[in-house]
Amino acid sequence: MAAQAKVIVTTVGPYQLYGEPLIAACVAAGTDYVDLCGEPAWMAQMIAAYGDKAKACGARIVFSCGFDSIPFDLGVWYLQQAAKAQFGKPLSQVRGRVRKMKGAFSGGTAASLLATIEAAGRDRSVLAAMANPFAMAEGFSGPAQPKGDMATYDEALGQWAAPFVMAPINTKVVHRTNKLLGHAYGQDLSYDEMVLTGPGKAGEKRAKAMTRQTNIQNALLSFAPTRALIQRFALPQPGQGPSKHERETGFFDVLISGNNAAGQSLGVVVTGDKDPGYGSTSKMIAESALCLARDVNAKTTGGGIWTPAAAMGQALIERLRAKAGLTFEVQNS
Repeated sequence: MAAQAKVIVTTVGPYQLYGEPLIAACVAAGTDYVDLCGEPAWMAQMIAAYGDKAKACGARIVFSCGFDSIPFDLGVWYLQQAAKAQFGKPLSQVRGRVRKMKGAFSGGTAASLLATIEAAGRDRSVLAAMANPFAMAEGFSGPAQPKGDMATYDEALGQWAAPFVMAPINTKVVHRTNKLLGHAYGQDLSYDEMVLTGPGKAGEKRAKAMTRQTNIQNALLSFAPTRALIQRFALPQPGQGPSKHERETGFFDVLISGNNAAGQSLGVVVTGDKDPGYGSTSKMIAESALCLARDVNAKTTGGGIWTPAAAMGQALIERLRAKAGLTFEVQNS
């Protein structure tokens, strides 16, 4: 299959259980590949195992071509292009803030999360990779990063913020993009992601409640007997997901903003018109594959294990605007 294809699109996860043979086949055939992987410890392992082979054969392997991590990875890339155009240099402190989002959880996402927790229980290096924001940056280790694991008041936006479940994935992808682009964002980049909960006491209450809920869920999932019960009775099973109505009526609105040492600031708003994980993600991964096949010259890009922004940049943004219902708009702040 890989030898006959120009680009392989795979949504078969958890990737740490089922993904490696397809990676190996694409690398052996020199075939491009896109997936929806949100499993950074496994991605780091694949980079170490197949990165040099992919460069040698010309295969472009692009992870995380869905809600994790296209709006955030491309949002940061777009922000930094605008910052360099306006200020002559990138922004060193960048924040991703989910302003609004409506979407449903699926069995596939739950299975990937549980597989990662199981792997971390067997192998401490998996836990270390999950905790390291530079785990996918191939040896580079930048400055200390904001943790984003507790309720926080965002002074710049005047709102409270709570932990964002996809931050451990997206932050690593953004730092890998920076590394792949020769640290085009600077070697001092600071980047974190959170969910905005609103201003004042009401916003603080929501942020603290969401943080407590996250901490309780993490504690329950870390205990194997409880995890088994949750997996069986409380979570959707693989193959189950949001209904057509939920996919059609979902949306997301993300603000990527930043500043530099001179106090100059800028923001980019990224929106999507469907359920983030399925309605919008379906379009994002399809357009990513078409972008590799039709818009981005393989000789110019070169083989390797890429991120969406590093491999496709503006070409993918243009496709997503035209075909996938996404917007990318600069917002001066």
